[in-house]
Amino acid sequence: MNYRESLEFLRQLTKFGFNLGLGRIQELMRRSGSPQKCLRFIHIGGTNGKGSVAAMVASILQAAGYRVGLFTSPHLHSYTERIRINGQNIPEEDLAALLTWFKPLLTSMVAEGYEHPTEFEVGTAVALKYFADEGVDLVVLEVGLGGAIDSTNVIPISLVSVITNVGMDHMQYLGNTIAEIAAVKAGIIKDQGIVVTASRRPVALEVIGRTCREKEAILYQVGRDVTWRERRVSLAGGEFDCRGLLAEYTDLRVPLLGRHQLENAATAVATVEAAVRHHGLQVSPDHLRRGLAAASWPARLEIMSREPMIIIDGAHNYDGAVCLRRALEELFHYQRLILVLGMLADKERERVVAELAPLAAAVVVTRPNNPRAGNWQSLADSIGNYVGAVEVIEAIPAAIKRALTLAGTSDLICITGSLYMVADAREWLKSLQKEEFPGR
Repeated sequence: MNYRESLEFLRQLTKFGFNLGLGRIQELMRRSGSPQKCLRFIHIGGTNGKGSVAAMVASILQAAGYRVGLFTSPHLHSYTERIRINGQNIPEEDLAALLTWFKPLLTSMVAEGYEHPTEFEVGTAVALKYFADEGVDLVVLEVGLGGAIDSTNVIPISLVSVITNVGMDHMQYLGNTIAEIAAVKAGIIKDQGIVVTASRRPVALEVIGRTCREKEAILYQVGRDVTWRERRVSLAGGEFDCRGLLAEYTDLRVPLLGRHQLENAATAVATVEAAVRHHGLQVSPDHLRRGLAAASWPARLEIMSREPMIIIDGAHNYDGAVCLRRALEELFHYQRLILVLGMLADKERERVVAELAPLAAAVVVTRPNNPRAGNWQSLADSIGNYVGAVEVIEAIPAAIKRALTLAGTSDLICITGSLYMVADAREWLKSLQKEEFPGR
């Protein structure tokens, strides 16, 4: 298969949907030579922030001279973004070659009575084989969904298992309470492993702590064992001091916007320090400082234009909306907020709307390009309880154009909700000629 054909092959695999469990991925990895057994992992899960923490950890390790594989999902514009080595996407021809190599393995699995692996399972397998073939020093592996039953949990051990936090998301798969969801996320904790969490909810902490005791794992808590103090948060990023496991750091800087990114950065510090303490990784304070300063994670409070001010943010669940609201209230200065919102049907729409809509002068509801969009127009009904000016425009570019007509030069346009919608919005905005947004 060439690259275009390989993408079509992946697209066809989406018909297998979300089919959680480790049986298929374990068998697929066995048939591919078990590449995961020759790699060293930092495994990062959680409800929110896991992608940001993964990006920061990978950046720190790269600054320390390691060759680092990074696996994240979903992607924004190209599937190759999911599989990176030292910040470089997997080449298109390598992705196509690996999918071509895996295709007969999938066929033989089904012929022998196994269920067909899902798209995400195949993507995970491709990433692990690519990293093994390329001989990376370390892999930063982001959990896709949950933990215990996520295909990334096929790895036998990890240097550090990270649970950023636990919130209400993907309840149809993970459970309807914080305790149930925490139990699934704690499934990435390994016997006698090292665990880092920034979770603050007592119920979640109790579940994580109990799992660590049962598995004789060492637990480090951000806020208890690693603490941080804000110096400054601005549109240039955040500055903070941190008392880590091994050292005290002053005036650390991270370019990602929002106060919540300081906690994510402290979690990255704790993760790397734990790997240094227990596994002998060679990372100096200077490496840590430079790595944080170089971290990049697009579509999270990302400024796309300044005249008018346009930001995009993948606040796809309630906890994400809380962080976005705080940033809108504390970080940005504007006269009126114009909100462009598109959410999937399986999210807590009502709670997100209640958090964000009261800030807006006008809202344009649009449709995420995803089968899970469901009755996306129903968002407008709930928004109408908070905002008088609500419009429904299906096409994302048209929705943004409408927001531009509504916004004055001192107003702020915020495009948020499903990461699928935000990705399409980002791609369209980046395609515009710079003269259309001279302040960009």
